[in-house]
Amino acid sequence: MKNNRFIAKSCLLLPMIVLVLACDPVLVPAHEKDKIGTEVGHTWVDLGLPSGLKWATCNVGATSPEEFGDYFAWGETVPKDNYDWSTYKYLNGSSSTFTKYNTDSSRGSVDNKTTLELSDDAAHVNWGGKWRMPTKAEQDELRNNCDWTRISFNGVIGYDVKGPNGNRIFLPVAGYRDGTSVCDLFSLGGCWSSSLKESEPGYAFNLGFYEGSIDWYYNFRSNGRTVRAVCP
Repeated sequence: MKNNRFIAKSCLLLPMIVLVLACDPVLVPAHEKDKIGTEVGHTWVDLGLPSGLKWATCNVGATSPEEFGDYFAWGETVPKDNYDWSTYKYLNGSSSTFTKYNTDSSRGSVDNKTTLELSDDAAHVNWGGKWRMPTKAEQDELRNNCDWTRISFNGVIGYDVKGPNGNRIFLPVAGYRDGTSVCDLFSLGGCWSSSLKESEPGYAFNLGFYEGSIDWYYNFRSNGRTVRAVCP
């Protein structure tokens, strides 16, 4: 497990180049076309995972697999310009005064909530229907049951994630937002889970991909990260 505090940051000031292409499950082999579908207008792919969970073909806010989409602080549902503790929704003045999703009395009001409610879930709020953010366990299922290959897809660095049934999704290496900057673009990628780090409630888990390593990271809730949605 890794903490992004120990990864050297390479930050770029916005604006970023946005790719605008039609969202098409181009990575799905023809013989498995019956394993794709839509939920309220957004495309999913059945990767053949043990749980049967379906994964979106694009990040929330994106229109194609390689587009980064929007960045969200954990528990927030609207992108913003500055991803900092001073702008974080569930704080009362400092990072030791959490007002929601807290397991530590020294860090604010304790509610022992460790999984995002749907009203705080960026995937569900923005896409609706049965879409939601995956839990840490569901991201772990993706990590452990799929083949991950670092590739360039339509000119964007990312990972071809091949499921047990041969179907695929592409996850772009989109870096993350810290303050007003984008950091580790094309070096560090990762998507938020809906799971809090219970022992350190200032952090939440995301599935990260860094220089060929697919591993768990826990990151400041205030950071902006991409979201890849799932549905049953």
